[in-house]
Amino acid sequence: MPLRLDIKRKLTARSDRVKSVDLHPSEPWMLCSLYQGNVNIWNHESQTLAKTFEVCDLPVRTAKFVARKNWVVTGSDDMQVRVFNYNTLERVHAFEAHSDYVRSIAVHPTQPFILTSSDDMLIKLWNWDKAWLGQQVFEGHTHYVMQIVFNPKDNNTFASASLDRTVKVWQLGSSTANFTLDGHEKGVNCVDYYHGGDKPYLISGADDKYVKIWDYQNKTCVQTLEGHTQNISAVCFHPELPIVLTGSEDGTVRIWHAGTYRLESSLNYGFERVWTISCMRGSNNVALGYDEGSVMVKVGREEPAVSMDSLGGKIVWARHSEVQQVNLKALGEEAQDGERLPLAVKDMGACEIYPQTIQHNPNGRFLVVCGDGEYIIYTSMALRNKAFGQASEFVWAADSSQYAVREGTSSVKIFKNFKERKSFKPDFGADGIFGGFMLGVSSGSGLSFFDWDSLKLIRRIDIQPTHVYWAENASLVALATADQYFILKFHADAVNNLPENTEDIEDAFEMVAEMSEAVKTGLWVGDCFIYTNSVNRINYFVGGEVVTISHLDRPMYLLGYVPRDNRLYLCDKELSVVSYSLLLSVLEYQTAVMRKDFETADRVLPTVPKEHRTRVAHFLEKQGFKEQALAVSTDPEHRFELALALGDLRTAHDLAKEASSQQKWRQLAALATQKGKLRLAQECLHHAQDFGGLLLLATSTGNAGMIRKLGEAADDSGKNNISFLSNFLLGDIDKCLDILIKTDRIPEAAFFARAYAPSKISSVVKLWREKLSIVSEKAGQSLADPEQYENLFPGFRESLKVEQFLRDEAKQTIPAAAYPSVKPNVARKPLDEMQAAEEAGNFFYRGELLPGASDEPELKDSGDLLANRLVDLDISKPTFIPAPATNQPPTSLPAAPLKPSVAAQPLVPQQVTKPASTTRPLTVDDDDDIDFDLELDENIDTTDVNLDDDLLGED
Repeated sequence: MPLRLDIKRKLTARSDRVKSVDLHPSEPWMLCSLYQGNVNIWNHESQTLAKTFEVCDLPVRTAKFVARKNWVVTGSDDMQVRVFNYNTLERVHAFEAHSDYVRSIAVHPTQPFILTSSDDMLIKLWNWDKAWLGQQVFEGHTHYVMQIVFNPKDNNTFASASLDRTVKVWQLGSSTANFTLDGHEKGVNCVDYYHGGDKPYLISGADDKYVKIWDYQNKTCVQTLEGHTQNISAVCFHPELPIVLTGSEDGTVRIWHAGTYRLESSLNYGFERVWTISCMRGSNNVALGYDEGSVMVKVGREEPAVSMDSLGGKIVWARHSEVQQVNLKALGEEAQDGERLPLAVKDMGACEIYPQTIQHNPNGRFLVVCGDGEYIIYTSMALRNKAFGQASEFVWAADSSQYAVREGTSSVKIFKNFKERKSFKPDFGADGIFGGFMLGVSSGSGLSFFDWDSLKLIRRIDIQPTHVYWAENASLVALATADQYFILKFHADAVNNLPENTEDIEDAFEMVAEMSEAVKTGLWVGDCFIYTNSVNRINYFVGGEVVTISHLDRPMYLLGYVPRDNRLYLCDKELSVVSYSLLLSVLEYQTAVMRKDFETADRVLPTVPKEHRTRVAHFLEKQGFKEQALAVSTDPEHRFELALALGDLRTAHDLAKEASSQQKWRQLAALATQKGKLRLAQECLHHAQDFGGLLLLATSTGNAGMIRKLGEAADDSGKNNISFLSNFLLGDIDKCLDILIKTDRIPEAAFFARAYAPSKISSVVKLWREKLSIVSEKAGQSLADPEQYENLFPGFRESLKVEQFLRDEAKQTIPAAAYPSVKPNVARKPLDEMQAAEEAGNFFYRGELLPGASDEPELKDSGDLLANRLVDLDISKPTFIPAPATNQPPTSLPAAPLKPSVAAQPLVPQQVTKPASTTRPLTVDDDDDIDFDLELDENIDTTDVNLDDDLLGED
């Protein structure tokens, strides 16, 4: 299998000539040292320049991260080594290290050491724990020492490349070289160690345009790579991938296979000469430095070569060419979600090819290793070779005895029991193949599904998927593309009932869902599709609902699910394995609901722990089974919402009592009102302290007693608007006036008195004067009082008589049943009614004459009413209704009150009472009124949601 070297450019940073690059081990940073004397730190995730600082006026030829100290160490042409804190950008230390240009710096992986090499032909060791003491000098090269690098397998040895055409290997503690590798015809510019444990190799590049691979144990050259047309300036063994990277002054970076040494790819980004290449263990990122800037690329796939046998509980992975196995059954203590599992690793041996992918077959007895254009099938227990062959791609069938390989883009071979059974060429070619219940072949025209045995075309779907995942029972399949996934239902009956020669069956698949999410890895458990997505979450899809299992802090890859442990296993690219609890009983219950197998669902439900019942209830709700969700859920909030949706007043009432939440009482009141359960609505509104709702309920039912008590309660609670309206509806004008005065709304009180209580005008005007005089004495004195300016209030005496007449009328109770025969206020003429009552002897005015009114008989009155002389005035059209006003006094007032063209006539407030029943009219004195009080009457059974004796029913 050829190396799948998907190369993606992650960062392009144009700058002055870059002489060295380095990658930070934990931050997304690329360090670049520039020929002009600066150092830049680029964030390759955000594509921004994170930090920059000036080192000197001369070229900075090398710079390295020392992550454990938060340092950047630089070497430059002024012979200085400088140390900077990359968080504060402060210079920590500086010293003269050499007598010529500093070419290269190597940081010891564990000790407080750095090595420096220079054009003075020396290599020096420095100890930062000892105040940067120069501990050792290594002499032996006869020309500039261009690069030094520590051996990753033995940190006490290092190699150096020099323009004296040699590569030397040194030992810390010895001032002379262990040995010299001599083979280049010109100066050697660069050197690197092979990171794997199977080959003792060095690589070097020189001005002779050759790259040489050395066996430093045998001290021989094992391979020479040719192809570059200019000096070789940088070489690198990738620490994770089986590739060699070489950079040259010809402007190209070449990628070679580390095993076969064939050229895999060549990169040219047009940035002129290449000067440096940097890779890092645990990452597929490669940093490149050029004349015109720097580039970061991601090479290959980061997904590790790993596979899990869920039945046997074993995981097999490859570290370079070594195959290793771990047994999950050997885990003693119960694992914690998201924590790395302490696994005992067992070496199974080396593989003949470099593994790129590893796959167990469905029954777990065999596993296939693919790479280098080949595949090898091993027994999973002992890694014994069972079969091998050439393949660009390999997939297993669902029945474990068959598999398919794709050798090129035109043909696919089918094998059964390790013997080739058939080869065929798909009509539209084969760019990729997918295993499972049916053989999937992807091409430019879409995805085609074939029957494994007959190779009959079942269905062609216009989609180019990256992965195809079949459920175990083959009823569902997930097709994942680059940015979304589709869930399809497979109808086996529709396929089996058709003639054998029928192809491309339209009814074979049915679309179930289309989700806008990128699937990285996935698997099925029952009818639940579990997957990791592009934003590092573990989700599962079932019945149209997506549930998040966990948020991850790094990319992770699904391995499998072990039903026995109720755990889902994942690993990262460093092969650290973690697990998450995922109850099989929950998945089984949801699967049964999806299949509408409620008998099975009821049988599984008792096995679902209580803490997971609410998740199940949410699933049931989304499937439309709200009654079952209410019975299953344990979350009071969720149960209350379900009870409201179902109209279950009794359950909602019980939950509202437990919660004591005004919001819940309001919601329940709305539902009770909608269903006509007014007693329950009254209780809910009372608990919710919803005075407005209670007023609406009381007025709608004509309950005067309830309105009276509502007014008292609202007054005590400071709900002045509700209190005012309640008393106004009851005709208690004096109380309304008191409320306006008590709330310091004196102007409104004056106008209210003018319209509804003329006898109170003088006392209110006096208060108004006092309040207004505080702001303006003149404005206060401009207010006229009927007692002093009788001539300015024509018709005032008549309004007093009308007020008294209406007050007598307000004491009467009119049953709601009389509504059809009651004349509307706007159609009444109170003055005419009063005069008619006088003539009939039904009304006698008890007033006090004003001075000068000798033509009127003197009347006795113990009150403080002010009477005015009667004038002939028509007040048959009442128009005034008090409106809210601010408490601010007017900015300007006339010298005297404006004389109204038509005197305001009081409205005729009438009491409202309960509507009459079919047996007798109800009045405010009825004993069976629903009273409103701070504590509801005990005889109101608010728990009975089927009340027949509610407010609109019979007694």
